[in-house]
Amino acid sequence: MTDTVGPDPRWLTHGLNNGWFFTLSYRLVRTLPRSVSYGLARIGTWVAWRTMGETTRAIEDNLRAVVPGASARELSKLSLATYRSYAQDVADLMAGVWASPAESDSMFSARGVDTFHRVRAQGRGALIVTGHFGNWELGGLLMRNLGVPLDVVAMPEADEQVNRMRHAFRQQMGIETIEVRQSLDTALQIRQRLAQNRTIAILMDRHVDRDRVEVQFFDRRAYFLRTPALLSYLTGAPLVPCFIVRIGPRRFDVIAEDAIEVDRSLPRDQGVQQVAQQFAAVLERHIRQRPECWYQFYPYWKLQTDEGSDLRTLRP
Repeated sequence: MTDTVGPDPRWLTHGLNNGWFFTLSYRLVRTLPRSVSYGLARIGTWVAWRTMGETTRAIEDNLRAVVPGASARELSKLSLATYRSYAQDVADLMAGVWASPAESDSMFSARGVDTFHRVRAQGRGALIVTGHFGNWELGGLLMRNLGVPLDVVAMPEADEQVNRMRHAFRQQMGIETIEVRQSLDTALQIRQRLAQNRTIAILMDRHVDRDRVEVQFFDRRAYFLRTPALLSYLTGAPLVPCFIVRIGPRRFDVIAEDAIEVDRSLPRDQGVQQVAQQFAAVLERHIRQRPECWYQFYPYWKLQTDEGSDLRTLRP
């Protein structure tokens, strides 16, 4: 098994993912009423939409595959909705981290969460897989309230301030972070924790260097992260697709899909590709329903060619 390499900063340093934005947002969310925070977010994201030209064009190009019949005007409006949805999700994450258990319970309208208990009862651990879709970080609150121990596999943020804040948020929610390194250590840590029947959460819709598996995604070739599917094949731990989508101010639907079981009778590469494709189909279905919640702020489809498969070849 090959571990992932460290992240290239170019797809992590869009204008909404840096220290000043996170620090300012945190201070505003902690001190201002929710309605005021949301109002400022709408103004700030409108400014970002108008001034961050390359990022806005990347969002629109990414969404053409999701809504192929959309006009240029419709894609423009959808890109603004994406900025606004992301900013609101960040604000609600920052507010939710410090909420009491009762307050955080009221944030979720959960569907299928019994899947987590049913899978853990099998004693094989579980790999919760999701994409850069919706408020995935907020899922730690739900897991804490359900009493499900959760570890998150995450790449270090390019901005050190953002990295520290995200670690602090996870610690507050009782989540342990397994940070991706340039060695086999990450994979070994994950396997050990699955053997302890723990739950591991991993984002799967971006690959890093050679850690990739080919899937069909919105009728295009794409590369997803291979490690989750490979770990499922090697350990027998099922993949559990999970998505957290806004349904109102500080209200979220938590959708836990049926577990995806790898067919270990197949050759390894075939079994890995099969479960990766199953997850890609599930993620695609949810993105089609809420395209403004798919947070890819760089030219996603350029990365899905052999020429663009190395992040370092892409312009931000």
